[in-house]
Amino acid sequence: MSQISSFLEPIDYLVIVGYLILLVAFGYYISFVKNKKTDASYFLAGNTLGWPSIGLNMWGTNVGPSMLIASASVGFTTGIVAGNFAWYAFIFILLLAVVFSPRYLGANVVTLPEFMGKRFGDSTRNILAWYTLITILISWLSLTLFAGGILVQQLLDLPMYLSVIMMVILSGFFAAAGGLKAIAYTNVFQMLLLIGVSLLLVVMGVNKAGGLEHIYNSTPGSYWNLLLPADDANYPWVAILLGYPVMGVWFWCTDQSMVQSMLGAKNLKEGQLGANFIGWLKILDVPLFILPGIVCFVLFPELKNPDEAYMTMVTQLFPAGLRGLIIVVLIAALISTIGSALNSLSTVFTMDVYVKKYEPKASQNKIVKTGRLVTLFGSILAVLITLAINSIKGLNLFDIFQSILGFIAPPMSVVFLFGVLWKKTTTRAANLVLTLGTVISLGIGVLYLWIFPNQIYNWPHFLLLSFYIFVGLSIMTYLVSITDKTAQDNHDVLLKIDPKAKPDNQVKILWVALTIVMILLYVFFNGH
Repeated sequence: MSQISSFLEPIDYLVIVGYLILLVAFGYYISFVKNKKTDASYFLAGNTLGWPSIGLNMWGTNVGPSMLIASASVGFTTGIVAGNFAWYAFIFILLLAVVFSPRYLGANVVTLPEFMGKRFGDSTRNILAWYTLITILISWLSLTLFAGGILVQQLLDLPMYLSVIMMVILSGFFAAAGGLKAIAYTNVFQMLLLIGVSLLLVVMGVNKAGGLEHIYNSTPGSYWNLLLPADDANYPWVAILLGYPVMGVWFWCTDQSMVQSMLGAKNLKEGQLGANFIGWLKILDVPLFILPGIVCFVLFPELKNPDEAYMTMVTQLFPAGLRGLIIVVLIAALISTIGSALNSLSTVFTMDVYVKKYEPKASQNKIVKTGRLVTLFGSILAVLITLAINSIKGLNLFDIFQSILGFIAPPMSVVFLFGVLWKKTTTRAANLVLTLGTVISLGIGVLYLWIFPNQIYNWPHFLLLSFYIFVGLSIMTYLVSITDKTAQDNHDVLLKIDPKAKPDNQVKILWVALTIVMILLYVFFNGH
């Protein structure tokens, strides 16, 4: 097929430039003209969120432009097997609802490092600040930058390093001009638009391909199975069964950006209902985000790069002008994520490391200056990490995302599971896992992805590697805890769930209903 950029017409580029100019103008108005007092009331939710807001906020955080592009890519290459990352997740969302959230809300904390600080002390909270920096830099900033670089590369036919640098400069410019505030205000509209676009893509694509039956008959049977044979090269069922839980616990139960909405719940019941709601919403991930890739496989089987599946569908099925609007909304959403990640990186380092540890009496001017330096240094580091990610061979965009996250997840999953479920877990064990365990986990990831790449050397599946690391770190936690004679504080009150906080009948019925639907989906999407 021709370059994606060759299908764009002048009207598309006009829409792209016009939309970005409007965002900058709106951002300038919000930042410098309108009364700033309205900002605080807009962003500070307090403990006021009901279950619809919690579910939609969590889904919106989970569903971004990177996911649209990556999900279509894996749908094109392997079918719906990647739906496990959406549908298998309900177990770990349930774990958040009934095991973690009662303790988080009972502890009355604002952040998860604060909870871990209450559980293990300030030393653990300080280490978590560094761990958070690494997570933001890799999983949030660099991976989004990578997806943005791929998008710009496809649109302008530029080399990756120029595409990535352009995304960073664009994000920085928007931040300086107040554009990020405009994107924040329009985020809900943009996410609804992207979800609507995916629905329209599916409807138009299925119609053009001759209907669902024709699509089913035109694809391999394995494209419609959630569980693939144990010797499958892409996603064997054993790897999914054992490896995804490590990532699931980390992402759904311990990641601040995901749990934040739960922490803002009016009460525990609203939080548990909100978690149940996102479980239902996650069912939509497969038809909305993976199915376009399968439809692209049927319509454009000659496509050489699966990472172009989503944009190929957009440029081939949508009329001029609308193509440009979809593309610029994708770019704006990516810019928003990159800008937010840079801001979080700067805030966490400046406030949780620099001010707390080194300069507690630093002036406001010095804090701002430090924040800007961290943003600049973080941008350079993120560009280098993104270019390193781009050098990974033999994996599509979705697989790159999941493999990197698979090596980040084990230490946090171990520390939170042991810290919450086993009261004998000691501070020394938690700190050792968060330091040495992180070095081991990321070190194995570097070996797997770059030094001894899987396409040349015969490694286990990356999800199995994640599971093995999890087991190793769990054994380390247990052994260190039982041999550590250091006196530990009594955490019975912190870790015990108040009997009044048990799920009520409405919560139980909805979770049973969701479980039944999930089991039926797994039965239906197997044996093809």
